[in-house]
Amino acid sequence: MQLLATAIRAIGALNRFVGLTLSWLSLAVVLVCFTVVVQRYFFHASFVWMQDLYVWLSGAMFTGVAGFALLRDDHVRVDIFYRPWSVRGKAVADLIGVVAFLLPFVTVVAIYGWTFVARSWRLQEGSANTGGMPGLFALKSFIIVFCVLVGLQGIAWAMRSILVLAGKEDLLPEPLRYRRGEAAS
Repeated sequence: MQLLATAIRAIGALNRFVGLTLSWLSLAVVLVCFTVVVQRYFFHASFVWMQDLYVWLSGAMFTGVAGFALLRDDHVRVDIFYRPWSVRGKAVADLIGVVAFLLPFVTVVAIYGWTFVARSWRLQEGSANTGGMPGLFALKSFIIVFCVLVGLQGIAWAMRSILVLAGKEDLLPEPLRYRRGEAAS
């Protein structure tokens, strides 16, 4: 059981590092977008590659931080049912959700995405816009990054559920424990 807790911490640390690092792209998106607007409306100039850049940075950020959002439990769920459940009830729901929905989803996206990404790399694909950015293949690689990070975090959630159901939630540090709802655990 200690091995599960260590793996959960390691996956969480990876997603936390990637999430906090890539979250800085939001600042870059705002700065690039602001620059594009200033260039267009004050200097009557426009660079297609800069317009591509803020869209690409957004794509990289949102796909790269998805595992971090899952770690923080920031994804949408139907809380009217989930929130009042006991910790064990939440653990069962999460285990079923990960095994029945999340892992199959990231597996399908990874299988179909791999061909898409490999083709892009083979062609050294760039922007479809004239004057746009080269290197679209690097951005498309974030599809695989998304699958790996969300898949790993899903596995960590399943392991967390297993620890809770085995009565070993105390092996987890406080931030990785279940949030307690209104119902008694």
